[in-house]
Amino acid sequence: MDKNSVYRTNIIGAGEVGVAISVDMDKNVVHKTNSLFWDTKGNDVLGATSLPLYGAFVSEEKCQLFGDVTGKKMLEIGCGSGRSLQYLGERNASELWGMDISENQLEKTKQHLTACGLSAKLICSPMEEKCGIPEDYFDFVYSIYAIGWTTDLEGTFSRIASYLKKDGVFIFSWSHPIHKCVVAENDMLVFKKCYFDESWYSVSLAESTLTLSDRKLSTYVNALSKAGFVIEQMIEQSDDDMMQSRDDISDFAKKAKMLPVTFVIKARKL
Repeated sequence: MDKNSVYRTNIIGAGEVGVAISVDMDKNVVHKTNSLFWDTKGNDVLGATSLPLYGAFVSEEKCQLFGDVTGKKMLEIGCGSGRSLQYLGERNASELWGMDISENQLEKTKQHLTACGLSAKLICSPMEEKCGIPEDYFDFVYSIYAIGWTTDLEGTFSRIASYLKKDGVFIFSWSHPIHKCVVAENDMLVFKKCYFDESWYSVSLAESTLTLSDRKLSTYVNALSKAGFVIEQMIEQSDDDMMQSRDDISDFAKKAKMLPVTFVIKARKL
């Protein structure tokens, strides 16, 4: 193995397993790489996670983190194909806003919402950057499996805090960092990566490339605190009912019974 290569398990979600190349983090290069990935191969390679699912084996229908959203103003960070916006729009949210780094994803969102009789204000921008989203405006900001793509976690959380009204709620999900370290081998779970390694890496999937960093859970918690949030709820357990209803016997499902594969945090702006 090349000295600059690192074995990375489960790149995102229940995704690929393989060798990734450690890279220096240049946010402009990362944005260009990842926007191209989602403009082209992203959905085909990684699929899309959207409400009512927060990720593998975790659902809003069971967790009820949003509650009644009637009349609420909603902003999604990394809106993908628009299905989470649809979910909240059909539950009588008063305004839908979406941000994504990919023009292609935003076009999918627009087409999908139009077909559902809904509309949203859509903005193409990296989540770290100022992009004209109003401040002190939203009741909820949320992100379903997108926050982990940021090149500046503290800056992103600070921007999200600025978008929210006082006492506004921020909900986000991402692949659990322990899940990123462990792989199933011969009916055993084996650590393949150091939990504390937050270095940036690039990996090639289906003739496309993405760049990420696997952050510790404490990194997310401390960044939330620094941005002025208080955590109200955190979910990391898999839903047994969901696994049983799917009758899933894959290595991934077996793994999800033993350790968290997704985490969800609900935080409130002070």
